[in-house]
Amino acid sequence: MLCYFVERLFFPKAQIILLHFSNDNKTTQLIQPPSLLEEEEEQADEFLLVEKTHQGGEIEQIIFSTGGLVDIYDLEALCDKVGWPRRPLPKMAAALKNSYMVATLYSIWKSLGSEGDEQKKKLIGMARATSDHAFNATIWDVIVDPSYQGQGFGKALVEKLIRALLQKDIGNITLFADSQVVEFYRNLGFEPDPEGIKGMFWHPKS
Repeated sequence: MLCYFVERLFFPKAQIILLHFSNDNKTTQLIQPPSLLEEEEEQADEFLLVEKTHQGGEIEQIIFSTGGLVDIYDLEALCDKVGWPRRPLPKMAAALKNSYMVATLYSIWKSLGSEGDEQKKKLIGMARATSDHAFNATIWDVIVDPSYQGQGFGKALVEKLIRALLQKDIGNITLFADSQVVEFYRNLGFEPDPEGIKGMFWHPKS
């Protein structure tokens, strides 16, 4: 039996389900997540997901990135928007620093001015993964700004994080999901309790 011991910070009264990603192919303050093995310096990998032109000629780009910098105060503001309980900033910074991979979504607005282009950058999504750097990874803290939900950005965030983990030859990917979002993760290829494995939780008694 596989046992997971976690402190449930976001949903203390909700049913939390362990989900496992099925990989049929079997191939495989600012905080910057480091490589624990220090084999090579991680470089930010980013690319354009969507570009839209709004009224007035302003251009908005949605950028996906892994390995870049995350502003802890921007992340706290994003957590506030979705109603997550606040966590101590030093612990949030430590969680990011010790994560194997952090994926982000940024909205970048470009205004064409007479003296050059002006840009406004806003964090609108994040997910992170912890790992043993060899076989296993667990995805945590998947979050998308409410004003950008329902547009496929959460799906793109998780899919591209999975792809980045598979490129590191990590094929056993799990996450913990509130019961209300289990179907969302099913549609991304996750399965609850595969092969009879059950997740178990330990948390302090109140």
